[in-house]
Amino acid sequence: QVQLVESGGGLVQAGGSLRLSCAASGRTFSNYAMGWFRQAPGKEREFVAAIDWYGGTTNYADSVKGRFTISRDNAKNTVYLQMNSLKAEDTAVYFCAASALPGSSIVRPSATAPSLYAYWGQGTQVTVSS
Repeated sequence: QVQLVESGGGLVQAGGSLRLSCAASGRTFSNYAMGWFRQAPGKEREFVAAIDWYGGTTNYADSVKGRFTISRDNAKNTVYLQMNSLKAEDTAVYFCAASALPGSSIVRPSATAPSLYAYWGQGTQVTVSS
């Protein structure tokens, strides 16, 4: 089992920045590829970003490419999502997730399905005011 706890959400004006953190506990953190997803009211959960085991390779949704950066610190068992130039449409609950699949698989452009991830955090709310 892997337990995930997100933090760092909040209310920010459009154009502002936030950094989300996701602290992991349980099994060896570096054995898991990590991802961020988000879900807005009335919408399905959508892929935001993914990172492989050691942070060497990443993948992003087109909607956040160039604005968001995913990173991880295996010594701290934490994955981050730096969000810049936020827009009103970024408003959602953000979830981090862990996958036991090979890191090289998770960071493929086609690997965006929530079903690829076995463990999920409880989510943190991000609200961007326009």
